[in-house]
Amino acid sequence: MEAQEIQEAQPPRFSKAKSIVREIVETLVLTAIIFVVVNSVTGRFKIYGASMDNTFKNGQYIIVNRLAYQFGEPQRGDVVVFVPPGHPESTLWERILGIPGETDFIKRVIGAPGDTIIIRSGQIEVNGQILDEPYIKEPMLAHQSGEWKLGPDQYFALGDNRNFSKDSRDASVGPISGDSIVGKVWMVYWPVNAWKMVEHYRYP
Repeated sequence: MEAQEIQEAQPPRFSKAKSIVREIVETLVLTAIIFVVVNSVTGRFKIYGASMDNTFKNGQYIIVNRLAYQFGEPQRGDVVVFVPPGHPESTLWERILGIPGETDFIKRVIGAPGDTIIIRSGQIEVNGQILDEPYIKEPMLAHQSGEWKLGPDQYFALGDNRNFSKDSRDASVGPISGDSIVGKVWMVYWPVNAWKMVEHYRYP
């Protein structure tokens, strides 16, 4: 009788298999949820070209914080990714699956709404103050000039490699809207030897 009771208390083999399957399914579901959440709040992008030398290098991979401006506005000195005019934004599924937009631009915010930007003799003035920019690769060519008065929700964004960047100076790009900004660049994660947190410069 005692032996029989012990035998009946032991779970059948199919019950163990069912438990293992359940754990596998739970793990897969949890992994999928984490994957969706991570790709909803961050984005992964690859650097193409030399427009942000020396801050970033061609071929590096970055992580962008998509929520950075849900609770605040872009600041002068922020490095951002944005969708240039004439290009479609990433779809919801592309964001969820973590598929980066290869046409998205990465630049540094130089001017915010209401600012007056003047470029003359290769120097940048924001509201009459010449910017000190230790992050640029080299000074702009002296012949570059222009003036922009930013309206509401307009930002002026330039590449750190000024002489090899298509940015807000170009008529086809111009000042960008806040709605076009995908997020704030957080870090470089690949290659491993280039790993770094991105510094967002603040002007005095």
